[in-house]
Amino acid sequence: MDNNRNLRIKYKNMSLGFFIIFIVCMSSFVYSLRSNYSKMVDLRNTLYSVDQNNGDVKTALNNLRTFVTTHMNTDLASGNTSVYPPIQLEYTYQRIVQSQLGSQDNNTKLYTDAENYCQSQITVGFSGKYRIPCVENYINTHSLTKINVDPSLYEFAFISPSFSFDLAGLSMIAVIISASLTLLYLVSYLIRR
Repeated sequence: MDNNRNLRIKYKNMSLGFFIIFIVCMSSFVYSLRSNYSKMVDLRNTLYSVDQNNGDVKTALNNLRTFVTTHMNTDLASGNTSVYPPIQLEYTYQRIVQSQLGSQDNNTKLYTDAENYCQSQITVGFSGKYRIPCVENYINTHSLTKINVDPSLYEFAFISPSFSFDLAGLSMIAVIISASLTLLYLVSYLIRR
């Protein structure tokens, strides 16, 4: 009888120990996923800022690409109503359009009119991602010069992996192992009871 009691205490303590390890691993997993997402948002905002200030867009884009493609929970598209591709560099697009239109005053006025029209028509979205097709359509319908901008020059999408060997991925493995061990010891305890 005393042996059974000691065995039950041992199983309870082991189960409790594995459960505590599970909670620690789960906390680490959630923290690292949140950290990955926050870093991606910072890099994306840096890219938009660099684009707006006509800075080194290529470096900022490569930093974002490298991070997103090597870390979990860094998907750029959020929700089923998001625009695809999720990165649309409005100011790069504007510079390309301006170079295609040339430096003529009429074309500059046309582009300004297009921007004003589209801002009044489409008030949602940050960084103008909803407005780019509107501006292009306005210019093409109101100008003798047709604008044809290759989307690969200002639109980008990167795929986030389902698993990566960073803190989030390793924490996920630890969560699975600790949850399995906790359940195994719990089931073993209930069977021996």
